[in-house]
Amino acid sequence: MAKRPAEAAGPRGGDDRPLRIALLSYKGNPFCGGQGVYVRHLSRELARLGHSVEVIGAQPYPVLDEGVPLTELPSLDLYRQPDPFRTPRRDEFRDWVDTLEVATMWTGGFPEPLTFSLRARRHLAARAGQFDVVHDNQTLGYGLLGDLGAPLVTTIHHPITVDRRLDLDAAEDWRRRSSVRRWYGFTRMQGRVARRLPSVLTVSGSSKQEITDQLGVRADRIDVVHIGADTELFSPDPAVPEIPGRIVTTSSADVPLKGLVHLIEALAKVRTEHPAAHLVVVGKRPESGPVARAVERYGLEGAVEFVKGISDAELVELVRGAQIGCVPSLYEGFSLPAAETMATGTPLVATTGGAIPEVAGADGETCLAVPPGDAGALAAALGRLLGDAELRARLGAAGRERVLSRFTWAQAARGTAELYRAAIARQAGARPRLRPLSWSGPRSRQAHRPPSPLRDAAAGTAPSGAN
Repeated sequence: MAKRPAEAAGPRGGDDRPLRIALLSYKGNPFCGGQGVYVRHLSRELARLGHSVEVIGAQPYPVLDEGVPLTELPSLDLYRQPDPFRTPRRDEFRDWVDTLEVATMWTGGFPEPLTFSLRARRHLAARAGQFDVVHDNQTLGYGLLGDLGAPLVTTIHHPITVDRRLDLDAAEDWRRRSSVRRWYGFTRMQGRVARRLPSVLTVSGSSKQEITDQLGVRADRIDVVHIGADTELFSPDPAVPEIPGRIVTTSSADVPLKGLVHLIEALAKVRTEHPAAHLVVVGKRPESGPVARAVERYGLEGAVEFVKGISDAELVELVRGAQIGCVPSLYEGFSLPAAETMATGTPLVATTGGAIPEVAGADGETCLAVPPGDAGALAAALGRLLGDAELRARLGAAGRERVLSRFTWAQAARGTAELYRAAIARQAGARPRLRPLSWSGPRSRQAHRPPSPLRDAAAGTAPSGAN
């Protein structure tokens, strides 16, 4: 069983004393999407500052560093491999929330943000007084409205409505568009919840603007705390040999937002002048879809390699050995891959989608920047870097210095802790209460179940659009 923070009389946080933090993560796979990376590194750095951090999460469970306990709040894990979209056995159902989870999946929706929020509310109610602050990592479910026993701070990395729009734009027919709309039905709930939150934390100025424009959250309720790279792990190593022509990217293959199909097209153009150019994609190889078709169309079967399930150390070695790191995304709320690539001293080619320029910096100074969705511009930048070793060295060194000065997890933890204290002070002074929306679901007849014993975090996959 997870070790819990010691109980104390009344909330703390009005001074510099350590805080007792509940960090909620409805999905925490560190190998698929950025939410698991965020939970792992932020919790570690908060603990290093002396705070007591407990991660409360569902499958796929996050990988956490030593000193950070995990309390499992399991879902039915309906999207696990190798049987995604499975129907559970009758004996797996525990209560009405499980029934809601399955029913939502059966009707084409994505239930996890709602059902996790309901389970988290029940769990926190049973542990009233044990935390000084509750930090929600973009669950934005109805269950988190109301009194949680501690002030709530919510991270919104970027509005999922952006993913929804890009997926709809890429849909090939009305059936696919209908499916996308059903899948993203939870975004309506997230918008309603976001507008009622007193404190929203986001990771970039670009995301702050998107949250205001698309979710209707008042700008004065949103604070920006940049995240960053693990600069001790992602660091240069001159002893690692540079592989001629290697380009590395991290991508969920057929998520339109990631722009991989444009990078595949760019690679085909680059290889006409640089035949050694090849691409290593950190992600799952698609068996069908736009990326698979593009690889076949351009005859790149031998020039594109997909790797998945690699360790952090293996990822670092892969990036260190590349001549170029590339972020071809159409939009990013921050872009951890950009920060990590720069931290290793590997030169970066990146688009200007969303917050990427905030991370990557100015074109020609710390990266080469191109418009999103422009395969020709992407090819020109890649070809320029492959042919200019001096430029690669200059951009790589400047990128590393930019990350060290602006984007580290230690800086992120300090800024986040300041927002926790502000939320605690605000609630202590005004005692605001969030009035729940009228929808609350049927009452559970089942008593609260204690968290299951700790076990090793499980690797898994998350459905697209859930990041």
